[in-house]
Amino acid sequence: MAYIKYKELTKYFDFQHEIKAEDLPDYALEYIDPGDKALLGYKNHRDYAVFTTKRMILFDKNPIATYKKVHIIPYSSISTSAIGFKPGKVEILTSLDSGYQMHINFIHMDHTKKDTLKEIYKLIMKDK
Repeated sequence: MAYIKYKELTKYFDFQHEIKAEDLPDYALEYIDPGDKALLGYKNHRDYAVFTTKRMILFDKNPIATYKKVHIIPYSSISTSAIGFKPGKVEILTSLDSGYQMHINFIHMDHTKKDTLKEIYKLIMKDK
């Protein structure tokens, strides 16, 4: 009998609210290295994203299964990326060196918040 192992091909995150680095929860700050600086965070009703000077840290919380998964992605491990702008929405699509893909959507974004995300995207792709 043959079994097919399921592997998630793409991870999706949706964030609604921008939060300042000093307003991040303590557990999020624990994952930031001493030589790294938190720039900005985003959240929805359960997940957080933290963008630092060297990496992005994504917290995927599942209240039903009662687990929390932490994705720490150094910007240097992102092989390709794209940013898309739609009315009220920004999406950052990334492919990592490992082949893993992530779609990070930011909804309810006005023009000023879109400019902030554009600067974050430039930082992510700075050395590419």
